[in-house]
Amino acid sequence: MVLRWAIAGAAVTGLALAAATAALVAQSQTARASDAPARAGATTGFSFEFPGIDGAPLPLEQFAGGPLLVTNTASRCGFTYQYDGLQELWDRYRDRGLTVIGAPSDDFNQELDSAAEVKAYCELNFGITFPMTDIVKVKGQGAHPFFAWAAERSQAPNWNFNKYLVAADGTLVRRYPPTTPPERIAADIEALFATR
Repeated sequence: MVLRWAIAGAAVTGLALAAATAALVAQSQTARASDAPARAGATTGFSFEFPGIDGAPLPLEQFAGGPLLVTNTASRCGFTYQYDGLQELWDRYRDRGLTVIGAPSDDFNQELDSAAEVKAYCELNFGITFPMTDIVKVKGQGAHPFFAWAAERSQAPNWNFNKYLVAADGTLVRRYPPTTPPERIAADIEALFATR
């Protein structure tokens, strides 16, 4: 008789424990689900940091409040002439708050061997003065977090010179393919200034 009561008590305790565990799991899942929009909304185009071409950190948050144009570049690409257009956008709009950033990448096997070589090449051939990053991955596993973020909202770079325009509030406005010359982005940049 005592053994039967002990077994019954253990069964009740086991059921109570299982019910309490299920309730905690459900509560945890509900909390995670309700927190998801807040976490998703917390990441903007300004939430990331690149290694700069000179080795110093290049946090994008310092450019928040104005439009941002990030382009994956390569020194040996047929689209390298677009450096001129990117520099023109930088010269034309930087005083109004636009930041242009070049992100050299060898993901398509067309970049020089080191950041120092890229910097010298860009300065000598194109007079680049806008910020440049160190050589980074822009697609696939190991892509820099900015490009992973942009790919989730648009498309990962499919070649060199994809251009990603970010609004002053950090939202991705648009991705422009390599065939879009930088000067064609000017109207969209002007529209962003008009909405501020």
